[in-house]
Amino acid sequence: MAVDAIGSTLGTQQTELTNNNTINQDDFIRLFLAQLQFQDPMEPVDNREFLAQLAQFSALEQSRQLSQNTADQLTMSAASQAVSLIDRQVEIAGPGGNSTGRVIAVQFGANGPELSVRDSGGQVSTGVRLSQVSLVQPVSTP
Repeated sequence: MAVDAIGSTLGTQQTELTNNNTINQDDFIRLFLAQLQFQDPMEPVDNREFLAQLAQFSALEQSRQLSQNTADQLTMSAASQAVSLIDRQVEIAGPGGNSTGRVIAVQFGANGPELSVRDSGGQVSTGVRLSQVSLVQPVSTP
């Protein structure tokens, strides 16, 4: 899931791999045991090779977990940014030029948070991504 930061223009990147391209720890152990079971008894595989494979898989699993944790942290950061914009005056970059309005709601979907912005004429724009926000004005005190 791609996560937008305020003012950035990130492309849509797919960070989740399909199930066909992944192997979990159980699959690795099954593969490992099958390799042991069907090895040539006249030329057994060296124990060091097995340990090296196990170490490589362990490092790969740790890397996958780190990547997932980073993605989760980015998701939480985007959610926090979006919530902090509620009732703030923002400028939005759009296909027809920039527009200004007040953030009235945040919706969380599969593609990250989306803002609902009401302009001075009362029109509400929904589905505004964080990457479309080009300016955030401070909250004015009465």
